[in-house]
Amino acid sequence: MLSLKARRISFLAIFTLFVVLGTHPGSVSGQNCGCATYECCSRFGYCGTGDAYCGHGCRSGRCYSSPEDRNIDGKRVSSIVTDEFFNAILDQADEGCPGKGFYTRAAFLEALSSFPNFGTDGSADVSKREIAAFFAHVTHETGFMCNIEELNGPSKAARGEYCDRQNTEYPCKRGKGYYGRGPIQLSWNFNYGAAGDSIGFDGLNDPDIVDRDRIISFKTGLWFWMNQCHRIITSGKGFGGTIQAINGPLECNGANPSTVRARVEYYREYCDKLGVDPGTNLSC
Repeated sequence: MLSLKARRISFLAIFTLFVVLGTHPGSVSGQNCGCATYECCSRFGYCGTGDAYCGHGCRSGRCYSSPEDRNIDGKRVSSIVTDEFFNAILDQADEGCPGKGFYTRAAFLEALSSFPNFGTDGSADVSKREIAAFFAHVTHETGFMCNIEELNGPSKAARGEYCDRQNTEYPCKRGKGYYGRGPIQLSWNFNYGAAGDSIGFDGLNDPDIVDRDRIISFKTGLWFWMNQCHRIITSGKGFGGTIQAINGPLECNGANPSTVRARVEYYREYCDKLGVDPGTNLSC
């Protein structure tokens, strides 16, 4: 049994712990994130503000760590996605394209600060393959970064497409269309809702912000990529797996071989530009 003095010390330690936790609510209440709009999700999965949350390794929210400052195993995404690389894609779009002036390398790099693991997991070759894969899909989805939103997207939404009415977590809002927008063409109400929760925008009530805000637009593309494609490409499963993750039922297993070939050709081209072997399992 503890002495009276020991019990007092134990009570004091517990009281101090509660005081410390009470003055740092972000360090406990936001585990795994789902932060308020003014907070950041830290590298360890907690909500808060300041350098510990919004600085190096920040996952989402108002992160301000710069991709220029990250140098993991000698790799910088910004040194791979150069002006020359980025503009070589964009320059193939017609001058009248809505994406001209909207999609910029600066916007990509700013959005990238919320996703520090993109292009930094694995070897230098793995990093280059991931970057080549991401931009191959961006090229195909947007027509060389020409389109901000899906062609005929509003009319498709008017017919009820892209609304999963069985999803009660992210229910469709009247008059809102969840058709493809952004560099990876974010689609469906459940993706807009989840991306909004993670990135910090009202995806269900204001899906059009992906058309208006170039940073949020790139963040939605990176959000989808990191959740659906990152581990596929970094684990060596091949580019084909990323096609399956993005548009599998509509393209893979013979559904639309021409679009699969187009994606693979872009990927091979960008791997060649970055000086890396594209690897195996390229098709789906």
